[in-house]
Amino acid sequence: MVVLLPLLSALAACGPVPVEQAELTCLRDAELAVRPYTEVAVGVGSDFDGDTDAFGAVSVELSGDYLRGRDPSEVYDRCVLRRSGQPPRRPLAEQPGWAG
Repeated sequence: MVVLLPLLSALAACGPVPVEQAELTCLRDAELAVRPYTEVAVGVGSDFDGDTDAFGAVSVELSGDYLRGRDPSEVYDRCVLRRSGQPPRRPLAEQPGWAG
């Protein structure tokens, strides 16, 4: 019985979330179905010796939904249902923050 308590509490954490929270989280999935997310950082710095160094970083986040050409509205609806167990309260196009 002692072994089952941590297991049960871990499974309870995997349960459905409120539909409002799922809608907010799933906006990101819908955005990634439209276009990849890219981020570029470039900078220049100096060390203690006065030497100047340049640095850069590139980050790309690409979703399988984008690669498959899935409709962002369907991605959003499916995500909300999966996370909350309920359909979205409003369609994706009516969600605040959705730019499509």
